[in-house]
Amino acid sequence: MSWRTVIISNQSKLDYKMGYLVVRGEETKRISVDEISTLVIENPAVSFTGCLVEALIEKKVNVIFCDSKRNPAAELVPHHGSHDSASKIRAQVAWSDEIKSVIWQEIISEKIRKQAEFLSDVGRHKESDMLKEYIGQVKPSDESNREGHAAKVYFNALFGMDFTRGADTPLNAALNYGYSLILSAFNREICAMGYLTQLGIFHDNMFNHFNLSCDLMEPFRVLVDRCVYSFMPDSFGKEEKHMMWHILENRVYIDSSAQTVSHAIKIYARSVFEAINDADPFQIKFYSCLNEPDADIFV
Repeated sequence: MSWRTVIISNQSKLDYKMGYLVVRGEETKRISVDEISTLVIENPAVSFTGCLVEALIEKKVNVIFCDSKRNPAAELVPHHGSHDSASKIRAQVAWSDEIKSVIWQEIISEKIRKQAEFLSDVGRHKESDMLKEYIGQVKPSDESNREGHAAKVYFNALFGMDFTRGADTPLNAALNYGYSLILSAFNREICAMGYLTQLGIFHDNMFNHFNLSCDLMEPFRVLVDRCVYSFMPDSFGKEEKHMMWHILENRVYIDSSAQTVSHAIKIYARSVFEAINDADPFQIKFYSCLNEPDADIFV
């Protein structure tokens, strides 16, 4: 099972040889492709071979390309993630509004529950209790917008009454960066399972290529919030960005076992699709936090 996050920070040439990613820079390093969950090309001066691209696609490695400011700018998404993708897409197009509304209700309820748990963990019990009340008020399709009300209480409790998500601050930069990592991981799994990221359950923006990923990732946003809250950045540069990569390798509890966040995303996403296709929202498998980090690899 893949679990490593590999970050290529320096100018180098990447190649594939006998099952290994070969990094040729000031030194030559080798990493088994089977162990890599996410490969981050953080330096635009990195080059790599077609053989490596083919291997990364075959192994379903999540490859993220960054711009000159080290921010995620693009990713490698295969055209054919699953042998039965045509069947999956037909089923996706036929998902009924009724089941989508119920699934969205479950996802948003779980997101608010995770937010309430985090607030309780940091001693904000009054606000946590408010969010717990919101959980029982979430309707199909979240018609009463409990998600929006919960978000206002939640972020103000964590980061202060003056905090706004639209402000250009290191705090928001860290949150946005972390959310982009989670989004990319969901893109990888959705494509690998044969579905289209463009066709969402709730999100329906014609300019958003990742509507479905934005839907499914909602309960996982809290993992980013926990990380950012733990170091409350005054600036957001290379070191802070590297700290964020621990998120995908941290462990959570899901489906009766401890798993990396990357693998938990796979288990959860698959369960959501099974829940929709079987019209049974109780099949969704959500995670719970363990806070057990693994180490990143930096090259």
